[in-house]
Formats: sequence, C-alpha cells, structure tokens
Amino acid sequence: MSIVPQIAILVEKRYLDAQHSLFRFVFDDGDRRKSFSFSPGQFVMLSIFGVGEAPISITSGPDEKGFIDLCVRKAGRVTGVLHGLEENSRVGIRGPYGNGYPVEVMEGGNLLIVAGGLGIAPLRSLIRYVLYRRERFGEVGIGYGARDPESVLFYGEMQNLLARTDIKCMLSVDSVPENSRWQGHVGRVTQLLDKITMPLEGTSVAVCGPPVFYKFVLDKLLRLGYSKGSIYMSLERRMECGLGKCGHCVVGHKYTCIDGPIFTYWDAINLPEIF
Repeated sequence: MSIVPQIAILVEKRYLDAQHSLFRFVFDDGDRRKSFSFSPGQFVMLSIFGVGEAPISITSGPDEKGFIDLCVRKAGRVTGVLHGLEENSRVGIRGPYGNGYPVEVMEGGNLLIVAGGLGIAPLRSLIRYVLYRRERFGEVGIGYGARDPESVLFYGEMQNLLARTDIKCMLSVDSVPENSRWQGHVGRVTQLLDKITMPLEGTSVAVCGPPVFYKFVLDKLLRLGYSKGSIYMSLERRMECGLGKCGHCVVGHKYTCIDGPIFTYWDAINLPEIF
C-alpha cells in the first residue's frame, strides 16, 4: 500500500454510456507496475493534479497484471475532469485501500453475486477472480440489474457470462423503451433471485449497488433464507483519505476505508446510520 500518489498514465478510455467510462492506467514506474497487487473489492485514491482526489473501486481482476482498470461515473468535479482527459494524460494513484471481499472464505463454497447499476464495477473484479480459478468454487450465480438496456455496463462481458454453462447468470432492467430489442428480463433485480436458485448451505453472497438497492435486495435474501453473516456488502461512505485519519467515513466505531468497505450484513446492521 502506498500513501504517496504514484504517477499513472491513462493508456485507454472506453466509453460505456453517457455517464460511465472505463479507464485503464499503467504506473509510470516499472517496479510499481510489477509489484501492484490488490484484492477484489478494494479501492484506490485517484488524484487529478490541481483539482482533487476521489476514491474509486478497482474494476480489473487481481490476476491481470501491468495495468489497473477503473470504471467511473461522471458525478463531481474530479470525475468530471477525469472524463475529459485524453489518453497519455497523467494522474496520481495511491492504494490499494480497504479490506476487499473475503475470497479465502468464499473459495471452496458456492457464490452468489448480486449487482445493481454501477455496483457491477467492483464486482467485476470479483467475477474475474472467480473466472481465473473457477474450479475452486462450487455453484456460481450472478444477478445484475440496471435501469434500462442502455444502462447495462459491460454488456458484451455479460453476454459471455450468459453463454457459460458453469455459471447461472441473469440480467434484468427496470423498464424498456418502445421498440426496444431487449429480450432479457424486465423487472426488479430481486425477481432474479427467485430464478437463480442456490443452496443456502455453504453459499456466500456478494452484493453491491446504490443505497436504495440494498434495502430490497437484502430483505429478499433474508426471506430466501440466506444468513446475515454470509452476505457481504460494499459500503463506500464519504471516504476521503483511505487511511482512517480524516474521520469522514467513521460509522459508529468503524472506519469504512480500513475496516471496510466490505462488511457482512450482520456487521452493517449493528452500525448506526446505515439503514
């Protein structure tokens, strides 16, 4: 983990939709490029020099060496400037920070991944981790919900997952416009959980999405019988330093940036101001 921003070069910018793009960076320093490692669910602090800094979840898989992918929504000053950068621009990246998903606990069992909207970004890292070592997991299910067909991020990758026979993958959109060619499920992502049947015993659940998404998905998971301790959720709350020093992300006695951002549902419900 680095506490000083390291120079990174933007080598590729991929448009996803009107609000989101995928940015690929490589560290300018060759040694840092080789040594950088992380766990799915961790994040970095990205600096735009002269503008500011923002926490961004890592989107690439930990086995993909030499670069780092960040899926970013244009939502503020830093991310707005980032979206305007050209290839070969330089930024600062420090980290990784946070605890990440407990892959050592998940391996050897079944895994259900549930994403909503931009929540697919950090979960993409976990999905890629699983694909690199598919034999270490039992049944794997993926449910991803978006607002409409145009809002489905990583559509091509999701189509590849849908075609696999060793993964139960389903997509859902809340609504479709007239004359849409969408042939997938239309409705809430919670409806997918009735169709992606998984054994309750020995199954971990990884969840990430917008705040309103959690209430409905978590309630559904509990009704289906999943235990609070087996549900892992990402809570990215007001993180500014990544080091547990500034205090902006404190929730109760926990620092989201170091004790999280991944918490079990059991841990989360015992923290104030979460739900």
